[in-house]
Amino acid sequence: MPEINRERLAELTESELEWFVKENPKSKELYERAQSSLLGGVPMPWMMRWAGGFPVFAKLAIGARIIDVDDHTYIDFCLGDTGAMPGHDPEPVVRAITDQERKGITTMLPTADAPWVGEELTRRFGLDRWMFTLTATDANRAALRICRQITGRPKVLVMSYSYHGSVDEAFAVAGPGGTTVSREGNVGAPVDPSVTTTAIEFNDLDALEAALATGEIACVLAEPAMTNMGIVLPDDGYHEALRDLTRKHGTLLIIDETHTFSAGPGGCTAAWGLEPDLLSIGKAIGSGVPAGALGLTEDVTEWLFAQDQADYEDTGGVGGTLAGNALSLAAIRATLSEVLTDEAFDHTIPLATRFSEGVMKVVGEHGLPWNVTQLGARAEYRFEAEPARNGTQAHNASDPELERYLHLHALNRGVLITPFHNMALMSPVTSAADVDRHTEVFGEAVRDLLG
Repeated sequence: MPEINRERLAELTESELEWFVKENPKSKELYERAQSSLLGGVPMPWMMRWAGGFPVFAKLAIGARIIDVDDHTYIDFCLGDTGAMPGHDPEPVVRAITDQERKGITTMLPTADAPWVGEELTRRFGLDRWMFTLTATDANRAALRICRQITGRPKVLVMSYSYHGSVDEAFAVAGPGGTTVSREGNVGAPVDPSVTTTAIEFNDLDALEAALATGEIACVLAEPAMTNMGIVLPDDGYHEALRDLTRKHGTLLIIDETHTFSAGPGGCTAAWGLEPDLLSIGKAIGSGVPAGALGLTEDVTEWLFAQDQADYEDTGGVGGTLAGNALSLAAIRATLSEVLTDEAFDHTIPLATRFSEGVMKVVGEHGLPWNVTQLGARAEYRFEAEPARNGTQAHNASDPELERYLHLHALNRGVLITPFHNMALMSPVTSAADVDRHTEVFGEAVRDLLG
């Protein structure tokens, strides 16, 4: 089993960095200019995390391609970290957006698209009632407030190293001896996370039952498969037990499908027959137009409206002025009706399988102790022999130096994958040739590294 020569890794990374800087002068110039006006020289701090030390600046995103200001073309497997899962310019969505812009962007009034979208989300995911937000983060925040209100319980249960947007309660991980602690790097937590949250490991049913037995957990907020620290799949029977235990202890179950929508037209909820009380989703449903949705069962809806003192319309902390705006709803309707259809997933899921098989062929040829995990149209490679069973295990297996080299090597050869992940997502306009190009580039990087 080969070992990574760290000196060679550093040398190769430095060579790739020199190449990157030399070939991207316009992006470098824009980044340096932006230092005087933008925090970190970028619109959002996470854009500082690209492997080259500065991001390439996009000039055009079309289909499954990005063209930057230095006129390099990239095969895009990042796809806006899921937001552009339908592709960058799906014609039906562009048409719907253009048409709606002429009719009005936001009015605080519903449009005819709203009931259509609600009915389609019910058909796909099974939940009875829907409300709309601008992001999945907003949907999750609303869900937590609703669950606390109707249960009268104070705490939320999350999985260590999960990700549910910038929700305060989700920045907690399991600490020693069954404690809950703040996740490393958490910024300005309003209170100690253990006050609001109990964090346990994914796939740990004993810890789940112990936490729920306290009677203080209003809801479990969970992705059906973890996606923040690599893809972590549930053990056989895990979701059945999760649902049984939450019902036994009177705890509500929120499933966050924002990333796991890659599993199919109804996400993991439809593919695996899940029965959440609430469901949140965002990003891809609007083809990148800011849009999120929160689904609720009939029972939760009845409990919600039975809360006479709760203000869901104004000052209660649910919703926002631009939530459910006409432009977002038009984009969601076009996306769900004409782009992310059953036929689209029939195309994208086999491509993710092709990606996984290509990576594993390279890994096998070199005897590397790495693995690939696939979730529908999404696949991710990790630097351990077997897939992780929880977020902490996946987090501890991260190798930032190796990841940076592989990402930068790919970027310099026109292949873009998601930063801070080794994740590739397939769109309806991604091709087999695109996937094979990644396999080729990945193989070159590994051969160069192992000498």
